[in-house]
Amino acid sequence: MDQDTQNKMAGLEKKIDEIYASVEKTRKIIMWTGIITIAVIILPLIAMMFVIPSFLGNYTTTLDTLGGL
Repeated sequence: MDQDTQNKMAGLEKKIDEIYASVEKTRKIIMWTGIITIAVIILPLIAMMFVIPSFLGNYTTTLDTLGGL
């Protein structure tokens, strides 16, 4: 290969390495976005499935007790 082709190949390798680094950063950002989304939205929704029935049970018991006065 002549010198010009080798220079172009070296430039392309450098660009590919920069693209790879950028893609890895993007992948990490997307992964953490997913983890935070699960922690902030999905887990509280699951917890509410247990909290709301308990709250309603206590609330109706309190209303029944107060209504008996």
